Amino acid sequence: MLCEYTQDYLLDKKVKIYQPQDGYRASADAVLLSALVAPDFANASILDVGSGTGAVSLCLAQRLYSNSVTIHGLEIQPALAELSNMSAKANQFDFLHYTEFDIRSQTKLSGLAPCSFDAVVTNPPYSEHDMPSPNKSKAFAHNHQNFGLEQWLQFCLKMAKPFGRIYMVNRTEALPEICSVLHGKAGNITVIPVYSKKGQDSKRILVSAQKDSKAPCRVLKPFVMHTADGEYTASAQKILRKGLSFMEI
Repeated sequence: MLCEYTQDYLLDKKVKIYQPQDGYRASADAVLLSALVAPDFANASILDVGSGTGAVSLCLAQRLYSNSVTIHGLEIQPALAELSNMSAKANQFDFLHYTEFDIRSQTKLSGLAPCSFDAVVTNPPYSEHDMPSPNKSKAFAHNHQNFGLEQWLQFCLKMAKPFGRIYMVNRTEALPEICSVLHGKAGNITVIPVYSKKGQDSKRILVSAQKDSKAPCRVLKPFVMHTADGEYTASAQKILRKGLSFMEI
C-alpha cells in the first residue's frame, strides 16, 4: 500500500522526487554520493544498493542522461521502491528502474546477475548501535537489521564486474571497517572527508574503490559544505544545485 507522500525536488528543481511524508527522506549525502561518479561514465550499467527514495540514482540519471547508461535500484521497503519508480517515470528516466529486494536473502535476482555491473553506488545504514527511530521506515534506513556493514559491502563487491567501481558514503568512524572489507578485494581507493564547516571534525566520508585493483589508496582534499555563516560553499552549490561531479569542481 502506497504511503502518504510529498513531491520534492533535487538539483535546483531539475529532478522531481516523491518521498514519504512521514518516514525516510533524502539528504545531501545522496547528492554528494551521486557526484562521485565521473561525468564521462557511459555505456554502462549501474546498481544502487539500498536505494531508499531513489535520490542517488535519480541524480545520476539526470547527470548521465545522454550517456547511454542503465540504472537499477534495490530497496527493501516496498513503499519506497514504488515511490522511486513513480519518480523515475515523472522525470522520464526510462532507463532507471527500482525493485523491492532484501539483499540479506539468498534469492537470486532475475536479470541482475552477480559480477554484471560496471558501478555499484550505495548509501548503507550508518549504525548497528544507535537507538533506532520509532518510525519503522527511518529505522530500516539508518540502522543495520541483522546485516552489518561488512556483509553489505560484500554484496556490493559481489555485484560489481571485475574492475568495476564501488561508490559509497558513510560515517567517518566507519572508515577502518570499510578498508578492512575492501582489503585484498578492491584497490584504487579514494577517500574524501566531508566537513560541515572548516575547523570542525569530519563526520562523513565519500569512498570510491575499484574491484580487483591493486592501486594504492589516496585521501583527497577535504570537502566543506558550509561557510562560517551557514551558507553552502561555492563547491557545495556546484554539486547540490548545478549537478556537477567532484571531477568538475
